[in-house]
Formats: sequence, C-alpha cells, structure tokens
Amino acid sequence: MRKNFGAKTYLYPMPVLIIGTYDKNGIPDAMNAAWGGISDANQIMLSLSQSHKTYKNIIENKAFTVSVADEAHVKECDYVGIVSANDVTDKFERAGFHAERSGYVNAPIIKELPMTLECELEKITEDGLVLGRIVNVSADEKILDANGKIDPAKFTPISFDSVNNRYLKIGASCGNAFDSGNKIR
Repeated sequence: MRKNFGAKTYLYPMPVLIIGTYDKNGIPDAMNAAWGGISDANQIMLSLSQSHKTYKNIIENKAFTVSVADEAHVKECDYVGIVSANDVTDKFERAGFHAERSGYVNAPIIKELPMTLECELEKITEDGLVLGRIVNVSADEKILDANGKIDPAKFTPISFDSVNNRYLKIGASCGNAFDSGNKIR
C-alpha cells in the first residue's frame, strides 16, 4: 500500500549546491541552492529567485561556480542558505569561507569545499531558470582516489531531505552504473 502526499518537492537525493559569485565590486558571495542539477552533457540548471543577490551577480558577471556541499561544512553551507547577501554583505566571511578566483570564469572557488563546477552563464530561460555551461570541474587532491578520480566517500557530499528538512550524507557504493543491470540479462 502507498500513501499519497500530493504535489511536493520530494526527491532523493537532492544535491546541496553552493553557488559562488562576485558582486560588481569583486566581493564574493555564496548561496545554498537545492533546486538545480545537470541538465545536459556540459550544462547545469539552477532555479533561483530574481530577488537573490546571487542571481543579480550572475547577470552582472555572466559566470558562477557550483560547489558541492559536504558533511564537514554543513553548518557553513546551511548558513549561506538562511542568510541573504542583500541583508548581510559579509556573509561569505561570516560563514568562514575563503575565495580563490577561478582560472576559467569570473567567479570564486570556495577553498573549503573540495569540488567545484566552474560555469559560464549560457542563458536564462523565459521561466527564469539559469543555464550555465560547465567549463571546468576542479577538485582538491585530498578527495581523489589512487587513480586520480573523485571519490565521494573521501568528502561525503550531502543531500537535502525536503520531507524532513535535514541534510543526509552520501558516500557508500551500492552497485556499478552500466554494469549491475547486466546480471538480469
């Protein structure tokens, strides 16, 4: 038997994305955005309100970064989601974040978060969705495995649980993509 909940934003896992931008004065900003994800081979989609300073910064600079929130920085990542840069101009610093300028786009890499997508603004749809072209993915060497690949277990990305308003850690492997299903053939 199933229970119906109606139309809700219930989806697992829902990534916790930390969007990094610079304002017109070069001051870094970060915001927590749960509504976004990969939308094509080299494209990311974000659903951001036009009232966010991050949205305005993206329009201004035509660039942004998307860092993956991790278990080690839950407090900091939640903070940049509950405080607006329209009200708290130094929220990036208050979160304890440090910026490093991307070598690919005019946006900050958050040093504390070990994985970042560096993106150029492609367009904003008529529905207000921000589409960015991923021009580079950078990762701290501490989260790489012996083969030089990103190992989620080494940085434990988190997911937003919109049903219970909490964060869940991700990391354990339960199968191999494009292989596990071969056992049914």
